[in-house]
Amino acid sequence: MAKKRLFTDNVERVPCDSGMPESHGRAEGSENKPRLFTGLQPSGQLHIGNYFGALKQTVELLQETNGLVMVADYHALTSLKSADELRANVAEVVRDFLAVGVDPARTIIFQQSAVPEHTELAWVFDCLVTVPFLMQAHAYKDKVAKGLEANAGLFTYPMLMAADILLYEIDVVPVGADQRQHVEYAREAAAKFNNTFGATFKEPREKILESVAVVPGTDGKKMSKSYGNTIPLFGTRDEITKAVMGIVTDSAGDMPEHVYAIHKLLRTEHELAILYAAHKGKYKALKDALVEDIDALIAPMRQRRESITDADVKSVLREGAERARAQADKKMRDVRAKVGVTL
Repeated sequence: MAKKRLFTDNVERVPCDSGMPESHGRAEGSENKPRLFTGLQPSGQLHIGNYFGALKQTVELLQETNGLVMVADYHALTSLKSADELRANVAEVVRDFLAVGVDPARTIIFQQSAVPEHTELAWVFDCLVTVPFLMQAHAYKDKVAKGLEANAGLFTYPMLMAADILLYEIDVVPVGADQRQHVEYAREAAAKFNNTFGATFKEPREKILESVAVVPGTDGKKMSKSYGNTIPLFGTRDEITKAVMGIVTDSAGDMPEHVYAIHKLLRTEHELAILYAAHKGKYKALKDALVEDIDALIAPMRQRRESITDADVKSVLREGAERARAQADKKMRDVRAKVGVTL
């Protein structure tokens, strides 16, 4: 059976051949590597759900790809209204990326707002898609369903996200299972432009690591700051211990399911079978073991993060913006010519 499409105003695809060589914008000697894009909103402290759900996968994929990592500060404006907090968060996100192992010598790390072509291309896409099309976005529908006010930025942000991706001839975008729609929107935007103005944009694909697509929180629900059920990614030993000891357990069973669900991210099922059999019904001992395993993972990253200075952050962002802007400018020159705003 054919997979049902999520959107109602799909368009027929045309092959993209922008006239540029396949190595356009890539480092010398890396022509055959796929191009990867990921972004992270500077909206506060990360948790291990962010790491296992996206960051770990991204770091691994960046070893075999030409990567761009974006700090999505304009996206954060849909919910964050404090200038001081946003500035601080931008720097913290850069530290996060560096601490988990993203190498700025191999990967472009840049701030979204430093590349104005993102918002320019988003406007072009806004003029191609319909209001009903944008109304299908999960984030918008969720907010409306909760009776909350959805600002225009939240309503149109899928097209800014599409611009983020499509500016750079991206092949793959690592996302969580619940973020698949973001990449589908980018493919739709690319197809609409290509069919209207001629082949220009490559349609990217999503990369989802199904086994950890949804990371459970301390209450068994998806780990999320909004649920207050997180374990901090760069937390101290005491902070990790406090979070783990707060994991909801089922006293009627021999194995605490929520503890085990998180533990599976850190050890093999064979190792856990032995551990949990040896401590059957001993929830405190199993939580202590989980604390040890989480801290063993986090401690080296925490130490790296603490060593990153403000000067380091500014240097990474400055160089990243220059490299990203060079690529985005070439794409937007082509776009402007095709839509007719250049004479």
